[in-house]
Amino acid sequence: MESEQRDELAGFLQVLPPVEFCCVYGSALHPNNHDKSKMVDYILGVSDPEQWHSENLRMNSDHYASWMVNLGGARLISGVADKVGVGVHFNPFVTWNNRMLKYGVVRMHNLVQDILNWDRFYLSGRLQKPVHILVDGVDIANVNSVNLRAAISAALLLLPSNFTEKDLYAKICSLSYMGDLRMLFAEDRNKVEKIVQGQLDLFQSMYKPFLEEYETKDWLQFTSYDNNVGKLSQACSVSATRSLVSSLPPAVRNQMGAKLGEKKISSGTGRVFSEVLVGSREEAAKCMQKVLSRKVMVSSARQAVSGFLAVGFVNGTRYLSQKMRKAWTSRTS
Repeated sequence: MESEQRDELAGFLQVLPPVEFCCVYGSALHPNNHDKSKMVDYILGVSDPEQWHSENLRMNSDHYASWMVNLGGARLISGVADKVGVGVHFNPFVTWNNRMLKYGVVRMHNLVQDILNWDRFYLSGRLQKPVHILVDGVDIANVNSVNLRAAISAALLLLPSNFTEKDLYAKICSLSYMGDLRMLFAEDRNKVEKIVQGQLDLFQSMYKPFLEEYETKDWLQFTSYDNNVGKLSQACSVSATRSLVSSLPPAVRNQMGAKLGEKKISSGTGRVFSEVLVGSREEAAKCMQKVLSRKVMVSSARQAVSGFLAVGFVNGTRYLSQKMRKAWTSRTS
């Protein structure tokens, strides 16, 4: 991202209460996009959402649905996000500096837990794709390395022995859409392909150090290149599968262990940990896919209800109609 564009996007933070983390994403930021009417998405991490919303209501009450402001204010806003949704409150259709913006506010603790454990597999899925970090007071960029490694492992389980970099990034990108109810009627069916194609160089720079790390472990191998896009291979043995499963986040491994069985293993230091029983690669891949699809389905449904409540009927209908129009265009073009 060019410094001028970065400074422009960071300028929006000046009209909000302080945040500990901020990243931006969306098709409006693609280098070949010059349409300023497209919405730019922000994720804001704060230590105390209720306090932050309380301050923001004094500064920007027009960002919120009037019914939430009138009935409960900051407590209701953060309560709906936590108890109905997945801990994120979104304010869409915010106009600033001739741009249309949407920003989501999340508790930093919840953000970190989702990144490390895939508890909700919501924002962790977003951070597996390219984003532009504007504020990072707690080094989320470093914490997210755990998330990126896990994304590679999950994608490799779902890929054949030979594949390309594009195949890998498309599979990584698709992880957080498996089971997403919006994909049935309110999302562009070519969304994954467009994300990867439009940001291939960003995916490559984002995942390069981790692919090199996996190559060092002999979990994959670059066999050749075609127009700077790598062709790769991986071992698909039960032993290799077991290694990939062991590198998935704890919340996923635990659910896989409950389905496939697990055994206790004692380390050299006396620490006891559980290992998922892997009978075959196909069985492990299918089980992981079911676990992730379930997580995504529940999170997407909860967030859809929370989002509709948060923005009110008019803006909720407006946002949904835009999504459905985009989905319809992708299915008829």
